[in-house]
Amino acid sequence: MKSHYLFYDSKLAVTAVELQDLYRYAQWGRSRSVEGIEVMLANTAMCFSARGDDKLVGFCRIMTDFLYRASLWDVMVHPAHQGQGLGSALVDYALTHPAIKKIPLIVTYTQEWIPFMTSRGFKSQEGVMMMLRCPIEYS
Repeated sequence: MKSHYLFYDSKLAVTAVELQDLYRYAQWGRSRSVEGIEVMLANTAMCFSARGDDKLVGFCRIMTDFLYRASLWDVMVHPAHQGQGLGSALVDYALTHPAIKKIPLIVTYTQEWIPFMTSRGFKSQEGVMMMLRCPIEYS
């Protein structure tokens, strides 16, 4: 991985506008508005980001009670920075963060990143329950 990436563990390190630009590369995130992203950031326990040349190039977030459970969401790496180990470094940074590393159960929901998440220690499990109150928009 190139050494010019800087990693951050604060939601203050990202803006909703630059995060919306990164979401446009994720099929599931293209319809997210700046206003919605602002609310999401305000209500997310921990945000992790990576910058290259002072631009946001990677992001993920964790929802947690900081003791028993956590869930990893929105793992994204800008396409120009994929394949260089940045996604692995970012997720490892998040999962080994002092506020997160002792939490016994961390879940994530993905169909497209199963090999990647398996390489980070996640296991695919049947029996996950989910309430979906409206269709997820893919635009």
